[in-house]
Amino acid sequence: MSKNVDTIPVEVLILTVDHDIKGTVHVSKYTNTNRELTDLLNDKGRRFLAVTDAEIVDKRGGPPRKYNFLEVHMDYILMVHPSAQVLFRETTRSQEDITRFRELRAKLNQTRPR
Repeated sequence: MSKNVDTIPVEVLILTVDHDIKGTVHVSKYTNTNRELTDLLNDKGRRFLAVTDAEIVDKRGGPPRKYNFLEVHMDYILMVHPSAQVLFRETTRSQEDITRFRELRAKLNQTRPR
């Protein structure tokens, strides 16, 4: 699959009534940085949002499903949020990451000259 040189990938979390979808959408690199997703979602000619490397989680439970490519109908999208700004639920894994980060930060603080 060839990459479009006029787009940039943005990792997103897409919320629908029944599913949470993590994946990548490709936005125009010629759009104002703060409006990339907004412009994509407000395009009246677009009926579907293309998502690559998608992982769908059913809100009622069950294992996540993964797809290389997925189209999500715009009418079913409640919200799209860049993953870099998403606050995920705390899990055991995230707690372990936080603990490791705090330990590393403490070590770095000890090695700084005073």
